[in-house]
Amino acid sequence: MRRLLGAWTVGAMVAWGCGSTTEEPQPPVSNEESNASQPPPVAGGQPPPVPITPSEPVTPPPPGSTPPGGGTTPGGGTTPGGGTTPGGGTPPVVTTAGPWPNEPVVDYSRRYKLGRVQSVGVDDAYNLWLLDGDRIGVLRPGDSAPRWTSGVGQAAPGFGPDKLALGSTVICGGSAGRAYVGYATYELSPPFIYSPDGRHIEDGYTREDPTRYDPLRYEEYKKGDLDVVRLQPDGSVMLEEHLTRSAMPNGPQDIGIRNTNDHHFDEDRSVLTCTKVMRGKHKGQLYIGTNHGVTRIEGLVYNSHRHPVWFRPRPDGQGQGTQMAGYTYAVGIAPNGDVLIGNDWKVGVITPSELLKDWDRVNETLNPEKLNSHLAEVNRLEDKDFWRGIQQTTDGRYYLASKDFGLWQMNILRRSEAKGVKLPGLPTDALTALAATDDGSLFIGTEGAGLWRMDASQQLSRVSGVEGSKVEQLLYDPTVKPAMLYVLTDRGLTVLRGH
Repeated sequence: MRRLLGAWTVGAMVAWGCGSTTEEPQPPVSNEESNASQPPPVAGGQPPPVPITPSEPVTPPPPGSTPPGGGTTPGGGTTPGGGTTPGGGTPPVVTTAGPWPNEPVVDYSRRYKLGRVQSVGVDDAYNLWLLDGDRIGVLRPGDSAPRWTSGVGQAAPGFGPDKLALGSTVICGGSAGRAYVGYATYELSPPFIYSPDGRHIEDGYTREDPTRYDPLRYEEYKKGDLDVVRLQPDGSVMLEEHLTRSAMPNGPQDIGIRNTNDHHFDEDRSVLTCTKVMRGKHKGQLYIGTNHGVTRIEGLVYNSHRHPVWFRPRPDGQGQGTQMAGYTYAVGIAPNGDVLIGNDWKVGVITPSELLKDWDRVNETLNPEKLNSHLAEVNRLEDKDFWRGIQQTTDGRYYLASKDFGLWQMNILRRSEAKGVKLPGLPTDALTALAATDDGSLFIGTEGAGLWRMDASQQLSRVSGVEGSKVEQLLYDPTVKPAMLYVLTDRGLTVLRGH
């Protein structure tokens, strides 16, 4: 259903990048045929706040660490997350314990009076960012409680079908004092939006017809997507800008996230997950999983998008068929920097391009693909696998977590084929998240049985000290030693150190 940037054939044609349509509009379902029965998550229906207990003393940040709000301590040097020294140049990164408690298990919700939290992120200055509906909170190193700010950016008019978003979804830390907030909205069918000149792909964009332009429809570009927010000196949060700058400016630059290869298409509208690159040459970049694919972000510039897809045959057997993209809830970064993708149907592994502008290009020189496949051992291609986590452990093994079908180890046989083996031992097949840690462990979030750990010898055990039965999010930060694993559950936020 798209003008593909590149494709190949192995049984059925598949592709990563997409652009403009050459077929008739499809029925009003998610991006061609995705998750009409599963709308993106929105704010609301959160668990009750964790009971508040008196705060415990907070140890001030050690000398040389990042002060509240980010930046550098007197005397110059780098923040723990990197940076530059006065006079230019990038010094070696010195790993420290960071400014947070160096204890094996800490209930942050109780100690820092966090209250209700639906998503958590950490920026390069180790400010802890919190999201709760239309509120953004920041817990700075040295503070005893977060400061909350309401109604920022897309949340300012409130939430609803006639607003900028249906609700907030996730928050992800960026550079020191910066974070990214994702939102959900409904999908467009078809996702094509006319520019004021009224040109269309079917005309090769050569024939102008301004009568086709609808200013109300044009405003759809601005719904959902991603806000970039900034921490202020007083601990409050302000909008830096709604993410609008495409890596390839082939159209207007003030309309939010739209397809980088053809600005007429607004396919990535709801942000379902975000993953920050914590180390390596692309450190600091973000990947967001959306209702359609994976968008890559560097600072205030994005490239949208890539995805593993398949094509459902037409009833008449003619043509390429209907592109099936699926929602992308599972995005991971392998130890070598590869981007790991799991959507509702398929799994992908890709080595990201050196330059952001090339991310959406299907080119084996720029973006070597290692996998674009489904796991036949789970389901038929036509049936959804509902991947919710994808990680590679230090021994090189790939793991996938499904919302309905449990934990799977995956071996790549060739670019178009992978083999899956289901791993026994968990008390439920309803999984929510995965995190691979530097000690060789794999942490597994479940829907109703709490947090589990598979150690380097592949032994499974329930993790003690983490309250809650449903794991909402796992966030691993290896830039401090001992490393920190943030575990957000239906009872609050706990941090584990030492893995």
